[in-house]
Amino acid sequence: MAQRARNWFARILCTAALVLWAPAAGWAASEGGLISVDKSLIVQGINFLILLIVLYRILYKPIVAKMEERTAAIQKALEEAQSARAEAARQQEENATRLRTAYQEAAAIREQALKEAAEEQRKLVEAAQAEARRLVESARAQTEADIRRAREELRREVAGLAVGVAEKLVRKSLRDEDHRRIVDDAIQKIGA
Repeated sequence: MAQRARNWFARILCTAALVLWAPAAGWAASEGGLISVDKSLIVQGINFLILLIVLYRILYKPIVAKMEERTAAIQKALEEAQSARAEAARQQEENATRLRTAYQEAAAIREQALKEAAEEQRKLVEAAQAEARRLVESARAQTEADIRRAREELRREVAGLAVGVAEKLVRKSLRDEDHRRIVDDAIQKIGA
């Protein structure tokens, strides 16, 4: 920027020199021209140079400084924008990574839950089967006990019926003498 200011100042000086020397060249070419070269022309030239220097210091330097400041601000804003863009890209990548991690964790949790559910189902099925076996065994034992009781009852009833039938048969077929002889034999067996 300073180089540009020097170039501008050099151009102004060249322009001033041309302005100052052009009338002299015009006077040399034709005498009695529009501009007369005398002390007032030199004073005007010096006044013009002073005006250029004052304008340079009062206007040009602050304008150039303001432009440099603005250029620096724009450059800083561009750098900040680039930095923000890079930060946004980094943040987006980080978010994508977190999202992938969350999906993986969710899949692992789901897989674990499915395994636990399958294990729980297996345990419930085994418990139900064990309970069913226990109930079948209990029913079988109960049935066998009922069958034994029924057989005992049946034996008692059959024995009672058999004794009753035998008694009826014996009464019909035995005579009084036979009865006495059987009774006597029984008494002898008991007594002996």
